[in-house]
Amino acid sequence: MADHWRTPAIVVWWHYLRLSVLLLITSSVFKYTAASVEGQDDLFRAGNSVLMSAAATARDVRYLLYDVNPPEGFNLRRDVYIRMATLVKTLRKQGDWVLVLPPWGRLYHWQSPDIHQVRIPWGEFFSITSLQANVPVIEYEEFIAESGGPFIDQVLVLQNYAEGWTDGKWEEKVDERPCIERLMYSKDKQGYYRGWFWGYEETRALNVTCVSAQGHASILAPYLQQNATAVSVMLDRAETVLHDHYAGKDYWDTRRSMVFAKHLRIIGDQFRATYLNSTDEQDQTPYNEDWTRMKARLGSAKGGPYLGVHLRRKDFIWGHREDVPSLKGAVKKVRSLMKKHKLEKVFVATDADEEELGKLKEMLPEMVRYEPTGEDLELLKDGGVAIIDQWICAHARYFIGTSVSTFSFRIHEEREILGFDPKTTYNRFCGDSEKECEQPTHWKIVY
Repeated sequence: MADHWRTPAIVVWWHYLRLSVLLLITSSVFKYTAASVEGQDDLFRAGNSVLMSAAATARDVRYLLYDVNPPEGFNLRRDVYIRMATLVKTLRKQGDWVLVLPPWGRLYHWQSPDIHQVRIPWGEFFSITSLQANVPVIEYEEFIAESGGPFIDQVLVLQNYAEGWTDGKWEEKVDERPCIERLMYSKDKQGYYRGWFWGYEETRALNVTCVSAQGHASILAPYLQQNATAVSVMLDRAETVLHDHYAGKDYWDTRRSMVFAKHLRIIGDQFRATYLNSTDEQDQTPYNEDWTRMKARLGSAKGGPYLGVHLRRKDFIWGHREDVPSLKGAVKKVRSLMKKHKLEKVFVATDADEEELGKLKEMLPEMVRYEPTGEDLELLKDGGVAIIDQWICAHARYFIGTSVSTFSFRIHEEREILGFDPKTTYNRFCGDSEKECEQPTHWKIVY
């Protein structure tokens, strides 16, 4: 009975499998030997490694990587992801392109001491499965494994045109140009380019070129398809290009696919239930794990019995003085809203320093905040805490944010997805002496 499975057909298949493995090993040895003859350094060039994924080679895949201007924050970077996803969709019309997710780390607002916040994969903050339902994406370390090592064939540093708009006329264009700013890359002794590369010191690039780009993200597609033969291409300063169709269906498809990691949502939900008497059933905010099947009717969400507040401080105090209120002005507005909407609790997400937080707690004792410490903070990172803050604000009965803050914008979008009445979502604090306090625009979701 033990040999019953050895039918003639399976025996043939078994010998074929052994032969295939033998040929694969022989081929790899031959490539290794040939590379050794040509020069040892060539072994480590991207695309030539004997460790290169056979699957990637067979399907002739190309990889698009990107990075953003270092000072830009967490939520602007999420916006740039949407632009890059659109670009990859355009590229995939003529080739098998995959978007490589840039690891998180070393952001201006992530200032918690004694926490290692670098080389953080997207999976710690977002559902990779959900992202992949919209466009093919992989984590950076997956790219290293697939492409044969920590090498990027071509880095294109995006920049504006030195001369600005020609004759004041706007037109979409892309051209290889001399670098306007000093490059943040330098050559090592082997002739490779070294740079930040998300904290991966072993990563290097074969070539770095400056490209002036003016227009929407997809304007880069013809340039990449026609002029770039590299298997892996990285766009640095990717925020230079614009959205193709801001707030259109493609925008919302990508935005909806940016589902927060489940463990962060669970923590946020537990906090809501424990401290804010808020649950999805009571708040009429049912959630579907599959974003492609979630379609909430606008105005259907009720929200938890609390006011959600995003009060941006720090650099916004001096960077946007006219439309950012004082603490006293903010508290006055909060109390007014709580009275109007008959709410006894207020959840506050803020980057205020310890001194301002102390004052805020004195003036607003009803304030509730999510403040993890120790091991919890080490696990979640500042990015995870920011997402939990946004998730809790997104479920509030009424939300008010800060003018031109991308943190508040992301909450607007999350509430739009959940089905809240726009009147309870698109609101902002006014500056103490602001004469015309224009409220945020309602960008209606498109399915």
